[in-house]
Amino acid sequence: QVKAVYQGECDVAVGNTYYMGKMATNTKDPVQKEWAQSVNIIFPNQNGRGAHVNVSGAGVTTSAKNKANAIKLIEFLSDDAAQKIYAESNFEYPVKAGVPLHPLVASWGKFKADKAYLSKIANERTKATKMVDQVAFNR
Repeated sequence: QVKAVYQGECDVAVGNTYYMGKMATNTKDPVQKEWAQSVNIIFPNQNGRGAHVNVSGAGVTTSAKNKANAIKLIEFLSDDAAQKIYAESNFEYPVKAGVPLHPLVASWGKFKADKAYLSKIANERTKATKMVDQVAFNR
């Protein structure tokens, strides 16, 4: 979508920080840097509910054969060191407060996150898909 903005095909793109970061720092395909520079990053709904944030989750099933190690893995992935790796290598927002952002991500400014429950978001998925299809957003 950012490429389409760059090419003048549309005025708006929806993207994630990791895509923007990868484009802005791409040394293998430098034209992607131009794509990234052609857009302004805004966070929607800052005067209301806030911007949607993708979420990742981890859990241990009741049938897990090695629950203790599964829990250790989850604890490792959510500790400061691992979250710093995610932030630095993939332009992600850390899930743990206090872990610093990648400087590029930090340069985009602070934002208010939407705190909607995933169940509410999931209930609206069909409606959202119909809306995207109706306006041909991905075409």
